[in-house]
Formats: sequence, structure tokens, C-alpha cells
Amino acid sequence: MLAQRATQQALRRFAQRSVISQAAAKNLAAPLSLTSQIQTRPVATQKHLTPADSYKILVEQRRLRPISPHLSIYRPQITWYASMFNRITGVVLSGTFYLFGIGYLAAPVLGLNLGSASLAAGFAAWPIVAQVATKLFFSVPFTFHAFNGVRHLVWDTGRQFTNKAVIKTGWTVVGLTAASSLYLSLFV
Repeated sequence: MLAQRATQQALRRFAQRSVISQAAAKNLAAPLSLTSQIQTRPVATQKHLTPADSYKILVEQRRLRPISPHLSIYRPQITWYASMFNRITGVVLSGTFYLFGIGYLAAPVLGLNLGSASLAAGFAAWPIVAQVATKLFFSVPFTFHAFNGVRHLVWDTGRQFTNKAVIKTGWTVVGLTAASSLYLSLFV
């Protein structure tokens, strides 16, 4: 900061003593006069502060800052929920993918059989309610993330990016997610 101020001051002094002398500047028209338009101010430095003094200044500055309003004062919108659930579904999908991948790699060491045939046979032995609940657990994040991803790809082309279109496509994604998740969990 001090080096920047010193450089600015040196440039201002150089500009004042530039090619145009004081006498030549008086002869030129007012808009061409460089010396009358240059503002100068002395370089001010501050003595070195102790850590305690600098902390006191910081606390005082923080005390005077305005407090930003909390989200609870705003009306919730579909854009909030769609953004939030898109992130959550991405974490759920990638988290389960990584967990299963690690489990599949560790299965031979642990003596587990995670082959497709054994997983299908084990899943078929579950009660119907548990099967539907498991299918819903995986189909809701998958379908929402897929449909909302398509929505974002459409936005990347510059289409459907007005307020009304964003709200409409948000509710469309919710409806498609509900319909496709129920179909996948009940009939597939």
C-alpha cells in the first residue's frame, strides 16, 4: 500500500514538471493545461500498529458494518428449492456411487458377493414396501438431477431464462420428477 502511494505521488510530481513548462502552460488554452488539472495530496503513512491496536480497529469496523438480512425475511421461490435440491441430489447420487464403488472394490477382501446376480436375488427377497422405498430413494434424486440438468443446459443456450419461464420450467421439473419417480419405483 505504501509503495503504491509513493508511486502515485512520484508520477504526479513528474507530471507537474513535465515537458510543458509553467510559462508554456499559461500560453495554452485552459483545457490543454496539464498543471491546472492535476490534483495533489501528501502521502500519509501510519505508524506501525501493535497486534492489539489493529485488532481493536478491526472489532470497531465490524461493529459498524451493516447486518445482511437473513433468508427468513424473503418469500421462498421455486428457484431456491430447485437449486438447493439440485445440489443435494448431486451429493446423494455421487455419494452412493462412491460408496458402492469402494464397497465393490473391497468386497473380495471382506468376503462379500456384490455381483449383479446376488444383488438382484437379495433385493427380490425384500418386502414390496422396502423395494418401493429403495427405488424411490434412488429414482427421485436421479430423475430430478437429470431433468434439472437438462433445464440448465437449455439455459446455457440462452433460452427459457425469463422470470416466468424459469418458474414454469422449475415446476415442470418437479412434475416430471414426481411422475417418472413413481413410474420407476412402482412399475419397473
